[in-house]
Amino acid sequence: MSAPAEQGTAAARSRVFYAAAHVVADPAADNGAGRPAVVDWDATMRFRHHLWSLGLGIADAMDTAQRGMGLDWAATTELIRRSGAEAKSVGGRLACGAGTDQLAPGAHGLAAIEAAYAEQLDVVQEAGAKVILMASRALAAAATGPADYHAVYGKLLAQAEQPVILHWLGDMFDPALAGYWGAADLDAATESALELIHANASKIDGIKVSLLDEAREVAIRRRLPDGVRLYTGDDFNYPQLIAGDEVGYSDALLGIFDAIAVPAAKALELLDAGDTAGFRAILDPTVPLAKHIFGTPTYHYKTGIVFLAWLNGHQERFVMVGGQEHSRSRDHLLELHRLAGEAGVLDDPDLAADRLARYLDGAA
Repeated sequence: MSAPAEQGTAAARSRVFYAAAHVVADPAADNGAGRPAVVDWDATMRFRHHLWSLGLGIADAMDTAQRGMGLDWAATTELIRRSGAEAKSVGGRLACGAGTDQLAPGAHGLAAIEAAYAEQLDVVQEAGAKVILMASRALAAAATGPADYHAVYGKLLAQAEQPVILHWLGDMFDPALAGYWGAADLDAATESALELIHANASKIDGIKVSLLDEAREVAIRRRLPDGVRLYTGDDFNYPQLIAGDEVGYSDALLGIFDAIAVPAAKALELLDAGDTAGFRAILDPTVPLAKHIFGTPTYHYKTGIVFLAWLNGHQERFVMVGGQEHSRSRDHLLELHRLAGEAGVLDDPDLAADRLARYLDGAA
């Protein structure tokens, strides 16, 4: 089996940056709600090469790619395999999500959940990517407490060929994940997650924390074992979390980096050079845009991500798998365009203006 694609990346950097990447729907196909996902593979892979060309890593087959909101397991399998092959062709850093979303709706026992995870883990490893053990709706529904999480994750970590990234997605991103790690109380859930990490530190590269809670993330970061990273998934507070403090810093695995890839890459270059002020000067102005894209209901942020990708010319139509292009209002997308201009993330403002006009005319 090939080594993980991330081992082929060039120079070491001061932080590890993963952009959680979206998929491009085939505009000629029926990608309506409840339909199997039909992906424009050429456009989807071109966008990944765009991210790699900037020096960013890619977190693929994650919630930004509409896992559980339009992207079914058949399309996800193809995405992982294609991204793995493309990553190898350029030495790109790649991590992919392994979850349980191939399970049919309804209740499942822990053994079935573990088997579903193991199937997806094998697909990711065969593709040569780092494994991200995604938070599982099925496990959240079935687990009776922390012990069930520790049992399932312990078995999966034993099967992993390389250290994995754990994934803690708050219920603002997915209400079905409420009470993850076996407790509704976040303090108790934090203790459960840290107990698992400390017991399996050699098998864990890091944990992605997406709780939109800066203080909690810093507290978790300071309690991680040596060598285990905290990948911020906080799309509201990422500049200061990545910049860090006198004790440490967060790496990043962010959906917003799909939308702001160019300034994110420039900011990382400055941070590599020791210019924290310059890093903040680039990223801080992008926060209002991020807060808008990830505004309530947060789980519809993918619509804004894809709209901005379309404005920037990365796909020919504003369409999404699962019909999710209709999940945000006209006013929301108009404001997104305005904020994107202020943040400096419109690659070609004239193209973006033309496409906005097409959207308003119903010709997107």
